[in-house]
Amino acid sequence: MFKKLLFLTLSLCFMSQLLLADEGMWLPLLLKGKTMNEMKKKGFKLSAEDLYSVNHSSIKDAIVIFGGGCTGELISDQGLLITNHHCGFDAIQSHSSLQHDYLTDGFWASSQKEELTNTGLSVTFLIRMDDVTKKVLKGIKPEMNQKQRSAIIEANISQICQAATKGTRYDASVKPLFYGNDYYLYVTETYKDVRLVGAPPSAIGKFGGDTDNWMWPRHTGDFSLFRIYAGKDNQPAEYSASNVPYKPKRALTISLKGVKPDDFTMVFGYPGRTQEYITSFYMDYIYRTQDPNKINIRTKKLEIIKSDMDKDPLIRIKYASKESSISNAWKKWKGEIRGLTKLNAVAKKQQMEAEFTKWVEKKSKRTKKYGELLSQYKNVYTTLKPYAVADDYAVEAGISLDILQIAGRMNDLILNSSEKNIQKIKAYASDFYNDYYRSTDKKLFSTVMQLYYDSLYQKGIYPAIFDEIKSKYQGSFALYAEEAYSKSFLCDSAKTMRFLDSITPETLSRIKADPFFRVYASINSMRATRTVQNIGKCSSQIDSLNRIWMQGLREFQTERNFYPDANFTLRIAFGKVADYQPRDGVRFNYYTTLDGIIEKNNPDIYDYRVPKRLLELHQKKEYGQYGMGNQMPVAFIGTNHTTGGNSGSPVLNANGELIGVNFDRCWEGTMSDLMFDPDRCRNIALDIRYALFIIDKFAGAGHLLKEMNIKL
Repeated sequence: MFKKLLFLTLSLCFMSQLLLADEGMWLPLLLKGKTMNEMKKKGFKLSAEDLYSVNHSSIKDAIVIFGGGCTGELISDQGLLITNHHCGFDAIQSHSSLQHDYLTDGFWASSQKEELTNTGLSVTFLIRMDDVTKKVLKGIKPEMNQKQRSAIIEANISQICQAATKGTRYDASVKPLFYGNDYYLYVTETYKDVRLVGAPPSAIGKFGGDTDNWMWPRHTGDFSLFRIYAGKDNQPAEYSASNVPYKPKRALTISLKGVKPDDFTMVFGYPGRTQEYITSFYMDYIYRTQDPNKINIRTKKLEIIKSDMDKDPLIRIKYASKESSISNAWKKWKGEIRGLTKLNAVAKKQQMEAEFTKWVEKKSKRTKKYGELLSQYKNVYTTLKPYAVADDYAVEAGISLDILQIAGRMNDLILNSSEKNIQKIKAYASDFYNDYYRSTDKKLFSTVMQLYYDSLYQKGIYPAIFDEIKSKYQGSFALYAEEAYSKSFLCDSAKTMRFLDSITPETLSRIKADPFFRVYASINSMRATRTVQNIGKCSSQIDSLNRIWMQGLREFQTERNFYPDANFTLRIAFGKVADYQPRDGVRFNYYTTLDGIIEKNNPDIYDYRVPKRLLELHQKKEYGQYGMGNQMPVAFIGTNHTTGGNSGSPVLNANGELIGVNFDRCWEGTMSDLMFDPDRCRNIALDIRYALFIIDKFAGAGHLLKEMNIKL
């Protein structure tokens, strides 16, 4: 009886997955039919052409890829853009020092002349996207293997991109959708002169720190302001003092109307990666093995970094960005495991696969094409697992360590010791040592490499240097570290820069003898000869299976409105403003206010120290046109389907007006990259009124608001 009830429950849950109204990341080019009808039902008042057009300016022209990993949006006709504080964090940190601690104090340019340049920071606009599936698959035959397919596809893509950009200043790329069943061309334009305009202090922009990260209720003023500069012809140009503010095709109108429950919301941005269509075999690996291993490694890293940051303000500045980056995924993975557990996700996938198998077996034609598919998946993931585990440790506990990162750059020098490459590595080293602290690095190396050794030494797939650690150092990386940090020149910035200033063929031999280079080289060799090679073979098989699996799903679930997995291309997610109940007996409101910030104020904790000026504004209720009565709204949540890359994305109302800036998801719903749950998945947005309030009333930078089109 229990098995029957479980079967019925899983079947109902599986069917509900086909009907979710708020799930999906949709291509703006294809907003029609079911998707547009659903948007209209929820209150959307514009047309598809208003969102995406090639022939005239549209909202897509106000949205950019910011810095290669986030989204940003134009909010003035002078190139001013807004994104998240955490997206601009590296830029803010790069200008910070003990004398000018912009992380702690914030930064506001009083004029365009005071705006700060950022080497390497760029923004990218989408010019157009096109379905090029037929062109990409031209010449492909069913009997071809994956290697043959890939060779033809790569050649076709090269021709397509060349044709799309010939005679233009644009770039082009072609990306697969639905596991290579569809292909789309993306023509883009990149601007490389992007300057920092304003950022609130971390006590606002990162309020709550890692404790509040991924959590709701949230009180973080997660925004920063930048400006795009162009040549005098408004075209992309390298930095020059003579560059002028970029004149965009479109800038967003800002609405001060605010939000209420059931209001239509839309997130328009560049979501990074989702895997909604994976099988139970991959889901099980992520859930039971990959996430737990990575969490364990990063826990060790964070314990060391946080302890040292708390003791020394200089270390806090040097390691702020690193700590934030490590912590972000660490906490996300913990929430992902929790969410997958509550959804019984692996069992749901298995149930769907059982239903798929029954459907396949009803017709011989299906059996011929799909009959062995799931067993093939099982075999390849069984083969893949030990190599994937070993490679995760090699990366997370090995070459991602700072000292091995710089060792890796020395390896680049061995491979190419040209003057151009030497200068490139010197520039990297200069930046590297600005955020390096030897004592902290030593603790990280000895602790995390020890975890790597203890976890894998008895399991057969490990770097050869582990045998030396066993025989010469009694299996202790602490002992190895004592010797290594006393002998290596790589843990000393002055020694490294002197070495780079006097490169000769003879001195290159010093690199190979360096104790940290030896560790790096051993891990790198193990990856090249064992893990990466075998993972590549398995991945090629999985790619082939995924393509067929996706074909089968589309045939099997004819009633489903399929959307392609996120791949950092422009997408629209839509839903509504809504509260939620993440667990029994707990219900959260859909918005937060400045009152909550004041309640959390704790001068003894760095992440909860409320600035004096903000306390004064709250006490006097000086909210101006941005408040709602005696309250100052801070953030709100909605049912929009988002992921990494959506950080900084505009949250728009039914009229396409900016009402918020997306910056996070609720922790209980972080499994949405793998399986969406409408009851728990919520995106978190900064209320645009709070951003304007901080700019105007807190920072006194009201001159910036004069550029914006603000609608009451």
